[in-house]
Amino acid sequence: MIFYIGPLVLGFLLGFILGTRIKPNPKSKLKFDKEVYAIVLIAAVIVAYYIGPFPYYEDGPLASGFVAGIIGLILGKLTLGR
Repeated sequence: MIFYIGPLVLGFLLGFILGTRIKPNPKSKLKFDKEVYAIVLIAAVIVAYYIGPFPYYEDGPLASGFVAGIIGLILGKLTLGR
């Protein structure tokens, strides 16, 4: 199994940048705990499975760039989120 580094890096960087831009709204009483992040990650893996890999990529049954983007989004929110 060969992993292509391009979609992984690009997806992670875009997700990380977007994650740092997410701001909490004080008027909204939504609270994002660990459970919410786990549910989002599980849903992202399911969606990535149905999307499938980019044509001509044979690195696995998932859209690896999509999963890397979601992981980058979560890490960007947790580390540098405003």
